[in-house]
Amino acid sequence: MVERNGPAPLKVRSVFISDVHLGFKGCSAELLLDFLHSVDMDHLFLVGDIIDVWSMQKSMFWPQSHNNVLRTILGKAKRGTKVIYVPGNHDEVFRDFDGAVFGNLEIHREYVHQTATGKRLLLLHGDEFDSVVKCSPWLAKLGSTLYDLLLAANPYINWARRKLDLPHWSLAAYLKHKAKTAVQYIGSFEEAVAQAARKRGVDTVVCGHIHHAEIRDIDGITYCNDGDWVESCSSLVEDMNGQLRLIDWPRLREQLRVAPLALPVGQAA
Repeated sequence: MVERNGPAPLKVRSVFISDVHLGFKGCSAELLLDFLHSVDMDHLFLVGDIIDVWSMQKSMFWPQSHNNVLRTILGKAKRGTKVIYVPGNHDEVFRDFDGAVFGNLEIHREYVHQTATGKRLLLLHGDEFDSVVKCSPWLAKLGSTLYDLLLAANPYINWARRKLDLPHWSLAAYLKHKAKTAVQYIGSFEEAVAQAARKRGVDTVVCGHIHHAEIRDIDGITYCNDGDWVESCSSLVEDMNGQLRLIDWPRLREQLRVAPLALPVGQAA
């Protein structure tokens, strides 16, 4: 159980999370709950794969912590946070509700958000730019199954690492970023997403899908990927001045043990 006692919540304008994979054994629901309890926001953007319907079709897994994540999100909406849900490929069944509005919660296939600085920011999950998912859905599900096995090992690996007082670490992320083909795929994916943003006439694009947190400029387009909550446990935030920053929550939590709550001074846009 993650302890939630600490300083007052950090206030930001917007939070972007994706690839939570509720319903999958590798989901880091407790860390996400800790993050959601530690941050107040005006806008909460759920950028796809929040619920892993694919995984639940294979075997039902839904512990209380996963239910608590949904309750916390709905509670924020009830208290005034605008929640925008952009479904991904693992929760694509909710794309049928494109345009639906439930109080402060809305569902959209894509969404354009205006930052505090006036920049137009396109939100999409990104699976439409994954050539494997687009051209061969059955192959994508096979790859997902193999990937899930690696992700499922993460809780056991990190349990052992905590016993040794070592930081959070992901076997799947380590292997993925060591593989040359994976690095080439990530680069191609990012270029394709940036090109789509350029065609839509926006300044910035935020996506998920590939579980690789990143902020970088691609020929004048600010490309942002908010990461995931099975490997990196990361989020993208827009501060009150409209600046976009990535938060590595496990690392920031460690810093908070000895320092006041503050945004990291690392990557920003």
